[in-house]
Amino acid sequence: MRSQNKFSASFVKNAPQGKHCDGAGLYLVKGNSAQWVLRVTVHGRRREMGLGGYPTVSLAEARNLAERWRKVAAQGRDPIKEREAETRAQRREDISLAIITADAFETRKAELKDDGNAGRWLSPLTIHVLPKLGRVPITEIDQRDLRDVLAPLWHEKADTARKALNRISIVMKHAAALGLDVDLQATEKAKALLGKTRHVPQHIPAMPWAEVPRFYSSLSEPTLTHLALRLLILTGVRSGPLRNIRLDQIESNVWTVPAENMKGRKGATEAFRVPLSTEAQRVIDLARPHSRNGYLFPNTRGGVISDMTLSRHMERQGLEARPHGFRTSIRTWLAEATTAPHEVAETILGHTVDSGTVRTYRRTDYIEQRAPLMERWANHVTGGAGHVVKLTGVG
Repeated sequence: MRSQNKFSASFVKNAPQGKHCDGAGLYLVKGNSAQWVLRVTVHGRRREMGLGGYPTVSLAEARNLAERWRKVAAQGRDPIKEREAETRAQRREDISLAIITADAFETRKAELKDDGNAGRWLSPLTIHVLPKLGRVPITEIDQRDLRDVLAPLWHEKADTARKALNRISIVMKHAAALGLDVDLQATEKAKALLGKTRHVPQHIPAMPWAEVPRFYSSLSEPTLTHLALRLLILTGVRSGPLRNIRLDQIESNVWTVPAENMKGRKGATEAFRVPLSTEAQRVIDLARPHSRNGYLFPNTRGGVISDMTLSRHMERQGLEARPHGFRTSIRTWLAEATTAPHEVAETILGHTVDSGTVRTYRRTDYIEQRAPLMERWANHVTGGAGHVVKLTGVG
């Protein structure tokens, strides 16, 4: 009886369930599917490695693979580890823009908010660049490629195009650090080819501060949308920290926003304290019954209400202004109706002022100066000093 190559093609096709040996350690394992398995011994240890499934891998192909890996084992090398090393080497040889971008993103994730899970860092590339250039080796990408892919955006979505070029520049530098021969000036050359943009940045529409009290009084229902908009107006914070406010961040008349939630404070490692006016504290108390999983403004899916929820409410009211615009409203009020120093007014909005060196020595967030200003702002939006507009249906 033959000790090797026992099978016929017909037997393999019609083999019953079980483990069948073709000889020299090659097995066909038949169950719900059929798999080729090679059994070898390396340094006295038995090793079994899969060679693929039948009929994807034919009998002849399985025998060729088995012969190759038997020779590796005969040389005292583990065929499984050898194959894994080959796979890793093949991945390293893939220097397409998509692969290098993914590697660069993994390297930078720790620097990004929520480890980049929101997808905002990658989205300019995944939406506009990688569908056309993702498979191109990064060493072959030049300024003409970048110009061609970004030209449709350059005048209509200039901010997105600039973000895409910025990300590509970072990916190029990452590739250079890996030892790849890339053109680090490709993005700057692409800008030169694209020329000046015709796009005029559109500022987010803001409500004049004198009109805020009327809108505030219209938020008369004890719903999450109304309460969230009220607190947004009263605090002057961005929508993100407001929507993600947690009960454990509130202590008495101060709300402490974690550093990672503060956009626009590059390099900040400290949390940001927001003084809460009497009216702001009242709104928070009205929202507490709605809280879930520690969030003051939860949604029904276990997360928090969306930015679009607030924007759509204002849109349905026929307003041009949007929630983010209330930051402009309060900043203009501070300039026109108060004598607040510039650094105090900017700090109310969570903006950093002065250089890093100055901030190192000026260790204050002006909360004592900000608190009375926020109380005055609350008095303004509620209809006048000391007057608080009562929420309909709330005792």
